[in-house]
Amino acid sequence: MTFHARLAAAGLLLAALGAGACSPEEKKAAGTEPAGAAVAASEDVHPFRIGALEAAALRDGALNLPASDAEMSPWAPAEAAALLSAAGVADGTIHLSIQPLLVRDGERVVLIDTGAGGEMGTENRLPGSLRAAGVEPGQVTDVLISHAHGDHIGGLAADGALAFPNAVIRMDEATWREIREEPRLADLVRLITPRVQTFTAGAEVTPAITAVALPGHSPGHTGYEIGSGDDRLLYIGDALHSSIISVHAPTLRNAWDSDGPLAIRTREGLLERGARDGMRIYGVHFPFPGIGRFERVDGGFRWVPERGAPLPADHPATGAG
Repeated sequence: MTFHARLAAAGLLLAALGAGACSPEEKKAAGTEPAGAAVAASEDVHPFRIGALEAAALRDGALNLPASDAEMSPWAPAEAAALLSAAGVADGTIHLSIQPLLVRDGERVVLIDTGAGGEMGTENRLPGSLRAAGVEPGQVTDVLISHAHGDHIGGLAADGALAFPNAVIRMDEATWREIREEPRLADLVRLITPRVQTFTAGAEVTPAITAVALPGHSPGHTGYEIGSGDDRLLYIGDALHSSIISVHAPTLRNAWDSDGPLAIRTREGLLERGARDGMRIYGVHFPFPGIGRFERVDGGFRWVPERGAPLPADHPATGAG
């Protein structure tokens, strides 16, 4: 099995046994009171604002893929290695962070994607990151899923129970269909079905968040536009994976995309519109915390991290994948 196939499946084989009803004491322990607002920045939490909304990037882990290994990298090895070298990445490794996004909107506590759940060689840091941001799992009211791959739905369950027991789980109809049709996810499907609500692209999934179709990577692949006042941030899911390769060479085929030509058109459109309109972008796999903008340069594009957002010590200032 190639790494691409393992990526789609790993973290999904969750032995979901079903969650029983919680006693009042258990609900209190899970944290069902409204989440607090003050959040301190840390290695795993980067708080920021979207207009009046409070948000935080939450570190879950990372994927570090040798660019020269065709089984591990979704991009052609020679092209990927050249792009990394030109950007100053000396170790020849594709560094992909994993950082779900937390958004507080009044009484709503929204988590966008759930990380890998400790699978795929990741560290399962999301539970600790969430608590460091002042939120207990039971306080999450809405979980929004971008698509059905393991590093995005792997954290939906833990030890055979719902990881976020009081949350509605929202996703595109096509994504939910893909999850239900995967035999290895049968236990997970039985566990989460009572909590799932589906939508179609363009739907207002919460008062401040709209689903945006970003097709090509997987069926129903969805981005989320989060708005408050004049401020907007677009969560792009896996429309672009690497802040170097995907941005500098958007037409380079990515083997993780289910529809390569469509995914390329989506990438090109995001880069063009992002640079033209100065869109604020959240890249779930870009260097932590994944907040910044696309900028046109030398006939192409580059990723510009937001001022004040920390840069990893092992990445060049332009942002490595």
